[in-house]
Amino acid sequence: MATFKEKYWKYSLIIIVIVLGILLLREVRPYMGGLLGAITLYILVRKRMMKLTTVHKMKRGKAAALMTFAVIFFCLIPLAGLVWLIVSQVGKINLDPQAIMESMDKIEAFIKEKTGFDIFGSDSISYIVSAFSKVAQLIMGELSTFMIDMLVIIFVLYFMLIGGNKMETYIKDILPFNDANTNHVVNEIDLIVRSNAIGIPVIAIIQGAIATVGYLIFGVPNVLLIGLLTCFATVIPVVGTALVWVPVAVIMAIKGHWFGAIGIIAYGVLVVAQSDNLTRFILQKKMADIHPLITIFGVLIGISMFGFMGVIFGPLILSLFILFVNMFKQEYLDAPPNNSESDDTIQEE
Repeated sequence: MATFKEKYWKYSLIIIVIVLGILLLREVRPYMGGLLGAITLYILVRKRMMKLTTVHKMKRGKAAALMTFAVIFFCLIPLAGLVWLIVSQVGKINLDPQAIMESMDKIEAFIKEKTGFDIFGSDSISYIVSAFSKVAQLIMGELSTFMIDMLVIIFVLYFMLIGGNKMETYIKDILPFNDANTNHVVNEIDLIVRSNAIGIPVIAIIQGAIATVGYLIFGVPNVLLIGLLTCFATVIPVVGTALVWVPVAVIMAIKGHWFGAIGIIAYGVLVVAQSDNLTRFILQKKMADIHPLITIFGVLIGISMFGFMGVIFGPLILSLFILFVNMFKQEYLDAPPNNSESDDTIQEE
C-alpha cells in the first residue's frame, strides 16, 4: 500500500510533466509542421534505415546522413521547386481590377435581366477582386514558414534516424497498453501515415494531370499554375479539385468564353470528379482501408490544428481516437466478470 508521501510524489510529478508539456507544446507550435513532416518521413524511411544498419552493417551516423541526403534530394528539393514554380507563376499574373469589375458588372446585369436575381451585392464585386490579391499575398507570406519547416525537417529527421531504435523502444514502454495493444497502435500509425503520405501525392499528381489536359483543351490561361493549384486542391475533402475548376469556369464565363466555361464544367464533373473517385477507391484497397468519413473529418480537423501536415495527421488522430475507444470497450466493458464475483454468485445460490 503506497503511503501518502509516495502518492504525493507520484501525482506531483504527473502534474509537473503535464504543465511543462503544455508550455513546451505552446512554444513549439510554430514548428509543428516541420516536426510532423520529420515524423512522416521517418516512418517512410525507417525500414530502409534498419536495412542499412543491420544487413549492410553501416554505422548509424553514416546511414542517417545518407538517408537524410536522400530525403533532401528526392523529396524536399522537388517540393521546394514546386513551391517556387507556383510563386513565380503567381508573380507573373497581372490583375487589372478595373477590367475584372467591368466584366463582372456585365455578367451580373445579364443574369439580373434574365432571372431577376441580383447575384452580387453592392460590395461583393469589390470584395471578390480584393480576395485575389489577398490570396497572392498569403502565398508569398507562407514562404518563410515553408523554409523554416524544411530546416526543421532536415534537423529533426537526422537525429530521429540516429536514435531510432532507442526512441521507438522508449515510446512503446511509456504507452499505457499491454504488448498486444501497443503493437496494434504502432501498426495502425505506420499504416495510416504510409497510406496518406504516399496516397495523397499520387492522387494529386493523377488529378492534376487529368485536369490539366482539360485546361489545355478548353483554352484556360496560365495552365501550369492552374494545374498545380488543382494538385494541391485534391487534399481538400468533399470539394477537392472543384475548388479550382469551378472558379476557372466562372472567370472564363465572365470574360465571355462560354464554350470554354461550359466545357470545363462538363469535363470537371464527368472526367475529373469520376477519376478522383476511382483513384481513391483503388488506392484505398491497396493501402489502409480507412472509412471515407474518417478521412473527410480527419482532414478538416487536422488542417485547422496542424496546417498542411494535418492532411496526414488529422485522419491518424481520429483513427487512433476510435481505436482507443474500442480498446477501452474490449478491455473493461466487454470483459467477463472476475472469478470472485462468480464465486459469490454461486455461494448465494
